[in-house]
Amino acid sequence: MTRTFLRPDDLHDLVADQFGTGRRLAALDRLTGGTKKGVYRLTLDDATTSVLYVWAPDEDYWPPAPPAVPDSPFRDAFGVELFATNHAALDAAGVRTPRLFLLDLDRRYLGADLALVEDAGSVTLEALMERDPAAAAEPLAALGDALRRMHTTTSRQYGKLTLIAKEEAEQERPTESIILDLALHDLDAVKARDTRIADAHDRIAAHLRELAAAVAPRRSYGLVHGELGPDHVLVTPAGEPVLIDFEGLVSFDIEWDHAWTQMRFGDAYPALKPVEVDAARLEFYRYAQVLSLIEGPLRIADSDFPNGDWMRDLAEWNIGKALAALS
Repeated sequence: MTRTFLRPDDLHDLVADQFGTGRRLAALDRLTGGTKKGVYRLTLDDATTSVLYVWAPDEDYWPPAPPAVPDSPFRDAFGVELFATNHAALDAAGVRTPRLFLLDLDRRYLGADLALVEDAGSVTLEALMERDPAAAAEPLAALGDALRRMHTTTSRQYGKLTLIAKEEAEQERPTESIILDLALHDLDAVKARDTRIADAHDRIAAHLRELAAAVAPRRSYGLVHGELGPDHVLVTPAGEPVLIDFEGLVSFDIEWDHAWTQMRFGDAYPALKPVEVDAARLEFYRYAQVLSLIEGPLRIADSDFPNGDWMRDLAEWNIGKALAALS
């Protein structure tokens, strides 16, 4: 498909309303990495910058699909309403996020949902850890403090924060049952795409059910980012870690975050000084995420996403992990 992205002229009214008619937009740069929303850096003629998030069909690379598990809190995790609610929840928990300048829920400017936020820079914690591990130590420790605040902000309800606030969150079955259904769905979807997974399908399904059966019941949940890696943390010139891409924030089992951060932070994970987690739940969620990281990348690689080879390589890596767990 042919996609249409923002041009400077599209933002004339927004810039005039937000920054005054005496300033103009000198540059508009579309930043890479997003798959569900567009991310743009606005540079004004006085060299000040801000970042614009846009949720519009042309910015979403994911192929349409029916919900795999209708009561999953992780489905449809995009949009300005989630962004606004989750931003407020993280702020209340003392977690640093980009400062919010504008929310446009009425689609006044572009005919699409948008949020204008502080430009926290372009240095990710991931890049800093690779380039200068010593310089990354302080923001890594500060991120650990933020995660402990999130994971100890507890609730007796799980789900999207928007639905919890409206008392619409479904609470009819255990969280581990939802994750089992998600993992089995991912397994079935991948079976049609990869013969190795197809051949091991029944053994993988049995392994999933065995892991799920070992999980003890629980009715207390924390704030969970959902897919927190060092690429989802910006580091300001002052060394502050700034959490981004948090539309998927939910109230859920903190093991979901820890399974992800263990994978993404690798040897640096202990520096986060994580809170205590349930080992059986963590192991189950870790394996479920492996299957998710096969299904999702293969699905988006079939779209016009510009980095399809990277997605296929990611799926291949996790196919190896899924099969190795069976031996």
